[in-house]
Amino acid sequence: MNFIILDLEATCWQGNAMGREQEIIEIGAYRVNGYGEWKDHFQAFVKPKLYPRLSSYCKDLTGITQMQINRAGSFEQVFQEFEDWVLSDDGAHLLCTWGDKDLPLIIEDCRRSDIDYDFLPKCIDLKSQYAAIHQLSKTTGLLKALDYNELEFEGDHHRAIDDAYNTAKLFLQYIDHWQY
Repeated sequence: MNFIILDLEATCWQGNAMGREQEIIEIGAYRVNGYGEWKDHFQAFVKPKLYPRLSSYCKDLTGITQMQINRAGSFEQVFQEFEDWVLSDDGAHLLCTWGDKDLPLIIEDCRRSDIDYDFLPKCIDLKSQYAAIHQLSKTTGLLKALDYNELEFEGDHHRAIDDAYNTAKLFLQYIDHWQY
């Protein structure tokens, strides 16, 4: 079994988003196997269709620049590259995310672009499972979970590739505890 530890960043606005739909601006993922071995990773920026200019809030939060977005491929291009990457390794795969927001973002961007996403493997929410493992009354953020497990966050928080990397570190700490 291969595990795809996935994180996304999306367009965002401070306060009232005025009915704007979020779009993916970065896909970050690490692949690990059932033996706890790191296999490879995927990272790409995505140029949004509806709101191609990032808000100041979004740039400040993620550290992603307008130049990186301007040079990025469309969702259709990047998602095809992501699909090719996922399917490049034979065997069963399971998507793992910290929270339940990433998969709906992918599905919505796929629908908006009329892209088939049936290749996506089943997805589990590590955040809710982590709370269950530790019998917490509510879910906890990634930074707090890492700190609780004496793991240091590496990279920049709210960058998909770095959040995916740190989620993968936590995933490997509990590799025999996740329910899938």
